[in-house]
Amino acid sequence: MSTFIKRIVVVVFVTALLVIVGFGCNTAHGFGKDVEKAGEGIQNGTK
Repeated sequence: MSTFIKRIVVVVFVTALLVIVGFGCNTAHGFGKDVEKAGEGIQNGTK
């Protein structure tokens, strides 16, 4: 395999990894908001 093709493969792999990590962070952030809303609902229900 030539050096150029190896570099292309590495760049594609790193880009894919960054995209996956980015979506994972958004999902975790959204999950945190959902848990917070559920906690607020429980607090309001106990008042």
